[in-house]
Amino acid sequence: MQQESLYIQDGHHQLHLRHIHQNQGGTPVLMLHGTIENGKIFYTLSGKGLACYLAKQGFDVYVADFRGKGESKPNLKQDAGHGQYEAITQDIPLFLDYIEQRCHQPMHLICHSWGGVLLASTLARYPQRCRQVASTLCFGTKRSIYRKTLSKRWTVDLLWNRLAPLLARKKGYIDAVKLKFGADNESLNFLHQSIEWVKPGKWCDPVDGFDYHQAAQSINWPRTWHITGASDHLLGYKEDVKAFIEESNAQATFSLLSKSAGNAIDYDHINILTHPYAIDDHFPEVARWLAQEE
Repeated sequence: MQQESLYIQDGHHQLHLRHIHQNQGGTPVLMLHGTIENGKIFYTLSGKGLACYLAKQGFDVYVADFRGKGESKPNLKQDAGHGQYEAITQDIPLFLDYIEQRCHQPMHLICHSWGGVLLASTLARYPQRCRQVASTLCFGTKRSIYRKTLSKRWTVDLLWNRLAPLLARKKGYIDAVKLKFGADNESLNFLHQSIEWVKPGKWCDPVDGFDYHQAAQSINWPRTWHITGASDHLLGYKEDVKAFIEESNAQATFSLLSKSAGNAIDYDHINILTHPYAIDDHFPEVARWLAQEE
């Protein structure tokens, strides 16, 4: 298995893709990470993670780092003047076009958490891009959080919605790594724009007012599967995931990974992709589901 870093030039930005493959000519898979993380949620340099697993099954895997995140250049400490609007309207279209030009066939899209919201937004805004997509598979993807629990009030209402923007105001980004509540930092613009969607309300763009919900109703969506874990009680809670399915692509399939359903453990928001059991538990099912499109 081989790994290499590829870069897409966009002005002074270089968007990073980690290319992981074992065989030439495999079906392409693009992976999109979520908020306060980067592409390493999907892979390690030593060969662990879903990206590496799928590469061993013959897929041609590309793991993205959004603008300013992971190995993309410059990082947020050097330039934090962008947000989720740029991820939707620039980054994802650039990733799709780059892989299409390399592979000359539709690709599978695998997303974690907020990455699935960003992807759905891109496809709703630019429905012609659905032709580039063979299928979409989302882990723990929700848009709004409807639960009213103490954990939600502390983690989302206080920390994310109020405290994080205050902390990010001075530098233009929240230093989530230094504060030890995320694997990567996030720009102030991204915080403001994503907070508008985490709060229950209309799925409209906070920058230009584009109505994603209305646009989504007339799209012929690619085959879509949403997966979350039984122990994900907040960031990918099952009912919030189902609510996003209803407002985006009501034909999508939904699965809850739990011991009662025959899985090894009740997975949470992170270990659904990182737990050692996953490689023998649900990763093989993911590979089989992707292969149905081939």
